[in-house]
Amino acid sequence: MSGGLLVAGTTSDAGKSVVTAGICRWLVRQGVKVAPFKAQNMSLNSFVTREGAEIGRAQAMQAQACRVEPTALMNPVLLKPGGEQSSQVVLLGKPVGEMSARGYHGGRQQRLLGTVLDCLAELRDTYDAVICEGAGSPAEINLRRTDIVNMGIARGAGFPVLVVGDIDRGGVFASFFGTVALLAPEDQALVAGFLVNKFRGDVSLLEPGLNMLHGLTGRRTYGVLPFRHGLGIDEEDGLRVSLRGTVRESAVAPPVGEDVLRVAVCAVPLMSNFTDVDALAAEPGVVVRFADRPEELADADLVIVPGTRGTVRALEWLRERGLADAIARRVAERRPVLGICGGFQLLGEHIEDDVESRAGHVDGLGLLPVRVRFAREKTLTRPVGEALGEHVEGYEIHHGVAEVTGGEPFLDGCRVGQTWGTHWHGSLESDGFRRAFLREVAAAAGRRFVPAPDTSFAALREEQLDRLGDLIDQHADTDALWRLIESGAPRGLPFIPPGAPA
Repeated sequence: MSGGLLVAGTTSDAGKSVVTAGICRWLVRQGVKVAPFKAQNMSLNSFVTREGAEIGRAQAMQAQACRVEPTALMNPVLLKPGGEQSSQVVLLGKPVGEMSARGYHGGRQQRLLGTVLDCLAELRDTYDAVICEGAGSPAEINLRRTDIVNMGIARGAGFPVLVVGDIDRGGVFASFFGTVALLAPEDQALVAGFLVNKFRGDVSLLEPGLNMLHGLTGRRTYGVLPFRHGLGIDEEDGLRVSLRGTVRESAVAPPVGEDVLRVAVCAVPLMSNFTDVDALAAEPGVVVRFADRPEELADADLVIVPGTRGTVRALEWLRERGLADAIARRVAERRPVLGICGGFQLLGEHIEDDVESRAGHVDGLGLLPVRVRFAREKTLTRPVGEALGEHVEGYEIHHGVAEVTGGEPFLDGCRVGQTWGTHWHGSLESDGFRRAFLREVAAAAGRRFVPAPDTSFAALREEQLDRLGDLIDQHADTDALWRLIESGAPRGLPFIPPGAPA
């Protein structure tokens, strides 16, 4: 077998990432050597590969679904928003500068098409199949000329396209039809069909609509995936995250001890790698919520200040909202606070930033004996160490260089009383360390909370990926999907007017 597929979507957040991961896990269980690919990703949730390259966390998760090590080839272009109008451009795992949306789409993006096609070709030479993920919608007619992630990559590679629609939002039939009808004839010829995502109810009630859609477009539906709670996989959310509700909807076991442990995560602007708290949310008896008001920190047993792409901006936001004062009161009362990456930096005494915000000297919250200077070179590493007597692994993604002048050592940062700071993302995924840290937090908070002795975050992640593979295996026409990946789009697919504007 040698082939591939592009998973596109009617909208952002239609389910492209999870469907791609599910197809990858289904294929690898059939003995296929498969790799994920996303030409261009916009996300503040990123990961560091073993060779020190920065890629989107969604592609790292999809590589895990494939049971292969993630590499920069799988996500050659990563855009990290720094605001509404500009992003840091990461090319083949390394930052190459800041660029406005107009500047990027005005010419730079199209020049990268050759690079991303070369990366895809290298993956195709190595693997039996490559499952590509698109971005947003392939029918963004204002951006088609410079597109390198949807129909641009499909046409360049000759890959068939499967369009995913989120029926939970409503309007899925109009979205499917409109997506095809706004594409040029050459692009329409590659759109093989559709996949319905997040369906609730009796599938037989949907079948008349699917038959009519087939009659209107000449394209079949390759599956109807049911809605499933608790699919807690890495997200791409570039600029926003819901501030309400728990981090994950997963149903976990009841607490081992008598109390639960409440964790409040400050929802700072440009929050990055908020996936750091997923391992806490997976613990029985740990309740994790995002917070953007000081009163929401009052009953928390642990407050986390997470990573951010705008450390100085986040610092200003905390002060404007009254959260900075609430955090300072917690520290004075010796109640647990953890700062990660940018959150660690702003807990320090001062920040010298001529790189990210160009604000120069800025006073931090002064809660940790740390001074931070932003370097132009980004730190991208996969450190391994020990803390609280336990083995810890993590990854670092930051421009800020911290000079620690006191406190107790804690990973690459420090600890003063119950205030902790580190640049290490992903450290809480180390099971022994997470349990030791939660025991310290519970003792400081006066909670009769006991960490579960057998929670394995890696095993839970594997279970989630297997659930995605099961969704494809049980609810998609896998024989037809196999033919699509192996042989490409069916010949003679009809053109649906009006097509793309001239």
